Amino acid sequence: EAKKSTLSIGDTYAGGIVFYLDGKGGGLVAAPSDQSTGIQWSSGYSDTGATATGIGRGKANTATIVSKLGAGNYAASLCANLTLGGFKDWFLPSKDELDLMYKNLKKQGLGSFGEGWLWSSSQDYYSLAFTQRFSNGVQYNTDKNNGYAVRAVRAF
Repeated sequence: EAKKSTLSIGDTYAGGIVFYLDGKGGGLVAAPSDQSTGIQWSSGYSDTGATATGIGRGKANTATIVSKLGAGNYAASLCANLTLGGFKDWFLPSKDELDLMYKNLKKQGLGSFGEGWLWSSSQDYYSLAFTQRFSNGVQYNTDKNNGYAVRAVRAF
């Protein structure tokens, strides 16, 4: 594993692949592979309040979604309950975090990403949440009942 002081985008570190560095020794990693190829954001519609889109907001969004929706098989829960690489603090990325994963990993041929849609943790409307298509980078607000891929992330 890379030393923290010399980390670069694309390095394997802290259980995943580095896709964001904050310039202060911290950052974000993506899980090495998808946690699901087709899972709902939520079953049915409700306003979760998880509307933040910025970098560093995915973790709080995920906690908010899980506290609102409770137990079940859905995108945020899948990430919140994940144990991978010895870490248990994974979350569903925010809209902007997902975009950085696309730009810094997928577009560089890193991370073994597919071409399809991935969920973010950013709700747009009570029935819609933001997704991103990894064939071309387009982001779109999508029906929460649709089944899309999930790639968990964690901060270090």
